[in-house]
Amino acid sequence: MSTTEKPFETEAAAAAAGFTTHHGEHDHGAGTGLIKTSYDPRLTNEDLAPLKEQSWSWYNIFAFWMSDVHGVGGYVFAGSLFALGLTSWQVLIALLVGITVVNLLCNLIAKPSQLNGVPYPVACRSTFGVLGANVPAVIRGLIAVAWYGIQTYLASSALVIVVLKFFPQMLPYADVHHHGFMGLSTVGWAGFMLLWVLQAFVFWNGMETIKKFIDFAGPAVYIVMFILAGYMVWRAGWRNIGINLGGVKYHGMEVVPVMITAISLVVSYFSGPMLNFGDFSRYGKSFRSVKRGNFWGLPVNFLAFSLVTVITTAATLPVFGQLITDPVETVGRIDYPMAVVLGALTFTIATIGINIVANFVSPAFDFSNVAPRLISWRAGGMLAAVASIFITPWNLFNNPAVIHYTLDVLGSFIGPLYGVLIVDFYLVKRQKIELHDLYSMSEKGAYWYRNGVNYTAVMALLPAAAIAVACVLVPGMNGMANFSWFIGALLGAVFYRALARK
Repeated sequence: MSTTEKPFETEAAAAAAGFTTHHGEHDHGAGTGLIKTSYDPRLTNEDLAPLKEQSWSWYNIFAFWMSDVHGVGGYVFAGSLFALGLTSWQVLIALLVGITVVNLLCNLIAKPSQLNGVPYPVACRSTFGVLGANVPAVIRGLIAVAWYGIQTYLASSALVIVVLKFFPQMLPYADVHHHGFMGLSTVGWAGFMLLWVLQAFVFWNGMETIKKFIDFAGPAVYIVMFILAGYMVWRAGWRNIGINLGGVKYHGMEVVPVMITAISLVVSYFSGPMLNFGDFSRYGKSFRSVKRGNFWGLPVNFLAFSLVTVITTAATLPVFGQLITDPVETVGRIDYPMAVVLGALTFTIATIGINIVANFVSPAFDFSNVAPRLISWRAGGMLAAVASIFITPWNLFNNPAVIHYTLDVLGSFIGPLYGVLIVDFYLVKRQKIELHDLYSMSEKGAYWYRNGVNYTAVMALLPAAAIAVACVLVPGMNGMANFSWFIGALLGAVFYRALARK
């Protein structure tokens, strides 16, 4: 099967071509894979094999992005851009330009996985070698673990607000100084572990359940967000809502570099899900449906969500006397108990959605790729989930500078990976991938390179990542920190193109 062939319509047709499908517990995991008898078991399991059926419509991709955007983190991030000193309309323009760039980049990275029905780490084998692909897989997997923990903590915080609203007698147990362990209160631990278990349950039931969950979660948050925005506008009065929320104002061309910074931060914010978007585009019926889903899910959806966020954030100033960028805190201050419950539960559901799609599915494939015979898709996901507890994500998140700092460091690693992968697929491979060789340990295989590793890709990646990290960590270079993703991606692309020509 080449890059232009479609999955087999019947099992008989697949069998005639030398493929086998396995039925059993894995049928409800990452999807049923087609395994050719020649595939090496050290590189293959049913979760990593090319899909037997690609069934996701454009709406499923659209719902994926809704789930990814409509979380507490997305709301807080959009609100945090006001700290740069931009007015509301400037923030909106920056968000729109940034998300349009993300849309374009997602379309580029989606293609190899959609055409071949393979997840991100398998697609990486064509660039980094069948064994070298573990480098980008592990990097992305570890990043997902950190964010999985942070997002679970955010969702549990919304849940804790509801509990304390109705059971104020629990307040003493919410005091981390008297009833706390490792920096989190007893109530906080209860909320965190409850969310942890709920997410694990949804994930364990497989991609079909995840698809149904995100199809519901994304639109549900919209409804609540519009209700919350309407309520806040009604409380504040439309005339009392100011549009200039930033603390600093810029005049004329002074605003341009600040807006460019905001655009860069938008790209960095989505850099993780963007890099491994192949884990989801592989399920798309066609590349056209993936592009359509991306358009509605990114520029259109993100702009609508941002508008609601800006209006709601702006209304907090006249209503509560201070600017509140956290929707959970906004909901918690509403006088109607049922409204608090509805709002907090919705944001909890939304954060479960974003966490599963962005930070659960990805490491599941990534860690499975490292040892396919030992680690299934389910086992890889659970490994990531357990690891997320031990990093104590609340301690990470409670650092005021952690969100933007984390974005910068993420970009440092992810940018170069993206640059190398795109240049290899479009300029070096000319969009041609030998599907069967992705699962071959033969020295004659197209992606064996040298000892299973394409050292050219590794040599391009390492200096690009080192320079991007330096932009973040070296004091004299921190002016470029917000642009680390773009710097890393450009350098990774240039280095790889130069080395690949030799």
